[in-house]
Amino acid sequence: MGKESTVNLFRRLEQLNGIGAALSRERDIDRLLENILEAAKAITGADGGTLYSVTEDQSALKFEILRTDSLGIRLGGTTGKPIDFPHLPLRNADGSPNDSLVAAHAAIHDRTVNIADAYSAQGFDFSGTRAFDARTGYHSQSFLTVPMKNHDHELIGVLQLINPRDQETGAVTTFSEADQGLAESLASQAAIALTNRLLISQLERLFESFVNLINLAIDEKSPYTGGHCQRVPALTLMLADAVNATRQGPLASFRMSERDRYELKMAGLLHDCGKITTPVHVVDKATKLQTIYDRIGLVDTRFEVLKRDAELAALRRQLALRPVVDARAEGQELQALQHEIQALEEDRDFLRRCNTGTEAMRPEDQQRVRDIAAMRHWRNPQGVQTSFLTAEEVENLTIRAGTLTQAERDTINYHIVATIKMLETLPWPRHLKNVPEYAGGHHERMDGKGYPRGLTREQMSLQARMMGIADIFEALTAADRPYKSGMTLSEALAIMCRMRDNGHIDPDLFEVFVREGVYLRYGQEFLDAGQVDGVDIAALGFV
Repeated sequence: MGKESTVNLFRRLEQLNGIGAALSRERDIDRLLENILEAAKAITGADGGTLYSVTEDQSALKFEILRTDSLGIRLGGTTGKPIDFPHLPLRNADGSPNDSLVAAHAAIHDRTVNIADAYSAQGFDFSGTRAFDARTGYHSQSFLTVPMKNHDHELIGVLQLINPRDQETGAVTTFSEADQGLAESLASQAAIALTNRLLISQLERLFESFVNLINLAIDEKSPYTGGHCQRVPALTLMLADAVNATRQGPLASFRMSERDRYELKMAGLLHDCGKITTPVHVVDKATKLQTIYDRIGLVDTRFEVLKRDAELAALRRQLALRPVVDARAEGQELQALQHEIQALEEDRDFLRRCNTGTEAMRPEDQQRVRDIAAMRHWRNPQGVQTSFLTAEEVENLTIRAGTLTQAERDTINYHIVATIKMLETLPWPRHLKNVPEYAGGHHERMDGKGYPRGLTREQMSLQARMMGIADIFEALTAADRPYKSGMTLSEALAIMCRMRDNGHIDPDLFEVFVREGVYLRYGQEFLDAGQVDGVDIAALGFV
């Protein structure tokens, strides 16, 4: 071997080492496949090539990447142009090996096939190649076909190169032994890199499926939170992308890679995983007296008992008057009974309205509930005269806003503590190590008055603050909650402006949220058309 050839070989070996390192760093499967083929073409000087993968059932080879430089053909991979060629079967209809196709033969017998001239080669069917040449004017001459096997010696694909060109003259030559050795080395490295990437992708899909399984479990427990678990991460990423694109203001330096984005996505999907520990009757509490069922039915029953008691008492008094036959007194008894029944029905309707919790309760209405409990009595199934409402029912019916008592709010709020505990027990890989902090901070406030840790703005990451905004906006606009209707965009933004002013949410992130129209994109994708109203951002203070 001459000195020039030796130098060239060392250069190509260095190139091969560099290619191997580059392949191991690539995360995107399509780009990895492209890089494998382009690297093989570059290191052998091939004009074209094809990369095949093996179908899941191991029955055929599938076209993944197709390149022919001199014809300007680039198909598959990241080009967005699909390869419409049929799969290459590895077996014939009778089950025998499909040795007529060179790529199938190389795959089946695990050997490299180096053909100097396809038009004179014996034993292989190149009719498809000849048809391609006739159609395009190309001349497919030299073929180098290398099987790709992973570390378990499992076939994962085939690398096929066509028409190497002389570096000086550009003429088509044959693949040398050095070309073949380099291609085989590259195929081996590429197979390992591809297997590792596929394994990582499979593990990531498994992890995401497990996360979605948790959200499905929450959804099965409560239809009012399942949508929330999907919408919050979507809105969080919308805001993160908008901040990432910002080139001015206090957030201009924020940058987010694809790995950062994936980490935030996972945190968003897991931000309420602790709700799996929250009792269903608290999560789904649609009315103030609801537990496993709405206990307003028990209150209704007591009213019916009181009405019957009143009727019985009136009848007894009428019967006591029978010997006297006082029609006027009997009429007064009947009138008193009607007044009593009317008062009972008014109290019952009042308590039913209180039970819905759809609007803030006035102090006088709270007092009326207490008066009904104290002044009315009924005979319980044990025959004991007792207060009409229990202390627990009074507590629920006098809830000032919403349907939850303070104890139930504490139970709901505990879900974030459970979320943090659950997430912090997991052995997160380095690129997901921030998931617990991002997911666990969406109920904190900028002024330190949030929960569970009372963190201030400076103690929180931007990602956790983003999730806080997304969580609040989704809750305000959600139309699937049992205790309220979804707000319009303008109503929700007006409330969030007040939350910004009182130290609840991050003002810089909220400005991006509004100015970049994140709220509108979310509304158009997730909200009912009636909720997507016009928003005057100038009236909100954004000039």
